Amino acid sequence: MKTKRGFIGQFDKKHFRVAIFGSARIKKDTKEYKQIYKIAEMLGKRGIDVVTGGGPGLMEAANSGHKAGSTKNHARSIGLGIKLPKEQKFNESVDFKKLFYRFSKRLDNFMLLSHAVIVSQGGVGTMLEFFYTWQLVQVKHACNIPIILVGDMWKDLIKWLKKYPLKNKYFSKEDLKMIYCVKNVEEAINIIDEAKKEFNKNKKDFCLNYEKYRIIK
Repeated sequence: MKTKRGFIGQFDKKHFRVAIFGSARIKKDTKEYKQIYKIAEMLGKRGIDVVTGGGPGLMEAANSGHKAGSTKNHARSIGLGIKLPKEQKFNESVDFKKLFYRFSKRLDNFMLLSHAVIVSQGGVGTMLEFFYTWQLVQVKHACNIPIILVGDMWKDLIKWLKKYPLKNKYFSKEDLKMIYCVKNVEEAINIIDEAKKEFNKNKKDFCLNYEKYRIIK
């Protein structure tokens, strides 16, 4: 559904959106799939748009969960697909679709659309999305949006970041404070709710500080 304003231009800048990143390889019967489905369903009920890669696995969990939660409002489920050697189709729950041929341009579109980011379990692609988001926020190429890590795989990565890059002063404690590790769906939603309140107060200067959820106090 491309307009004269382009794909990004058809979405209201004043409407709050959450990007959800995660593996395409995770199946429906896993706790990770169910967790992301639940988060997205709760976002849909709140009228919040979601932005995913539009494919299978946790992307499908996010889009389908959102669709189930947004039946009584006009929240949008957006899929930003990527052309791969092994064809990856859009899942059936995506409302708005755009296919990209370069990861860099796709990631930039994620950031242009999103006011919060949830990162679940995943491989190289998911980690790329996490680190790219983090770097853009670090160097202030993106606003200080919350980067919410969901799932057990992130704990050891955070320990490694503290033990090596942080200890060697390759980045600062302030940089690590941009990240929020959550234990469950409720904590993730609490951060999103606070982020949306702050966004509604001041859409031009959207910066956040949630000490309750910081990984470093």
